[in-house]
Amino acid sequence: MTARVSVGALAVGALIAAAATLAHAQATRTVQDGVFTTAQAARGQAVYGQQCASCHGAALQGVSGPPLQGDLFVSHWRSEPLSALLSKIRNTMPADTPGGLTPQQSADLVAHLLKSGGFPAGAAELASTDAAASRITWPARSAAAGAQAAATGSVRAPVGNLAQLMRGIFFPNANMIFTVQTHDPAAPAPKPSADAQANGFSWVDWGAGIYGGWQLVDNATIALADISPLMLNPELRCENGRAAPVTDPDWIKFTEQMITVSKQLYRVSQTRNQEAVSDATGDLTDACAACHQAYRDVRGRGAAPNPTDPQANASRCQSRR
Repeated sequence: MTARVSVGALAVGALIAAAATLAHAQATRTVQDGVFTTAQAARGQAVYGQQCASCHGAALQGVSGPPLQGDLFVSHWRSEPLSALLSKIRNTMPADTPGGLTPQQSADLVAHLLKSGGFPAGAAELASTDAAASRITWPARSAAAGAQAAATGSVRAPVGNLAQLMRGIFFPNANMIFTVQTHDPAAPAPKPSADAQANGFSWVDWGAGIYGGWQLVDNATIALADISPLMLNPELRCENGRAAPVTDPDWIKFTEQMITVSKQLYRVSQTRNQEAVSDATGDLTDACAACHQAYRDVRGRGAAPNPTDPQANASRCQSRR
């Protein structure tokens, strides 16, 4: 009886070990292990030509959107499971009709990107579910590459691109400061309207309600001053995938100008003088405009800038001075 129990226990143990080994193998699968088929990549190539090439280029080289192959592309996704890329495509692409792709089309597009990037095809298609793709990772960065980055003093790459930093930090904080021209920060904050209360949560009202008045202005000037040095990060990229021109003399000058102006605005804000801050916002306008005119605004002769024009994005981060 004892021997039988022991044999049974050993058999169960072997099965558990085998299952654990299989699960570990699945969990550590990488895009080097053939996670898509050639036929799937071909379907993805057709979808790409119809839905993606106008922004990312026929050869995935990047146009108004970033490139979708090469070291830059891989390094951006390396720390995430493949499901992150799949989710990005399925939920946010194409940019003009986000969510317009089916799960299968999204998986096929990922297969096309992998094949174009030199990763091998396999016998089974890439599944379109996040659960399956989350068990697939990218190849680890080699020790030699990591040592080289450390030796050269490489800085950590920003999570966002330049446009996202502008929209998420520079734009809202600059507008908080510009609002001093028409609203006295010392005045009592208006109570939310009945309609606003009935419509529920507003992140704008919530933020202003906690940090209001002059403290809101102080925080905005500090945010601009302290985030501006990131504009000189050699890893910073533009929305179109082009490296930010961090070594251009003009780019450096405009960045330093933004830091100086933001610090000055913070000092003026400490006076709690609406007129003084309102007057100082002219310098902030000049600092923003100088950089925009050289690196952002794309227009025909005599035309006003059109930041919503997707073709304008293709030329940004190249000096037009």
